Amino acid sequence: MKKMELLAPAGTMEKMKMALLYGADAVYLAGKAFGLRAYGGNFSPEEMKEAVEYARSMGRKVYVTVNIIPRNEDFVGLDRYLKYLEEIHVDAALISDLGVFQLCREVAPNLPIHVSTQASSANWRTVKAWKDMGASRVVLAREVSLKEMAEIRRRVDIELEVFGHGALCISWSGRCLLSNFFT
Repeated sequence: MKKMELLAPAGTMEKMKMALLYGADAVYLAGKAFGLRAYGGNFSPEEMKEAVEYARSMGRKVYVTVNIIPRNEDFVGLDRYLKYLEEIHVDAALISDLGVFQLCREVAPNLPIHVSTQASSANWRTVKAWKDMGASRVVLAREVSLKEMAEIRRRVDIELEVFGHGALCISWSGRCLLSNFFT
């Protein structure tokens, strides 16, 4: 059995460093665009590169959320962004949208993809489909029970991630309903 990875959110460089200094094995963060962490602080491209270098110096990992649910116009510049994430060697992009997933495979084929909780993966067939498309990890929907997780694990050989806490807002699988309404 693999060692469990403790993964923490990091909205700013200071928060990222503190999470790693206090024991996180990995952090997830967002750039200034293409992520849902609108008020998380977020990282410029230069800060993202610095974050990856800092984490590597400690033997830790950095995942970047690219979990927007895009409209057509939201794809402008996304190809360059995904290529940049690959160039700076982030450990994975967290993606929720099938079109973004496909674009990532096309323009950044060596960038590992983790399927975000926003994709609401709640059954083994969905997890298998993501794996078959090239995902290396699936973050399960927050509503998945331990029994359901065991069934998914038994049927699909892929890394699974689960939240150690419930949603911190009124949501379904991380899709924050009030936050979405207010922003």
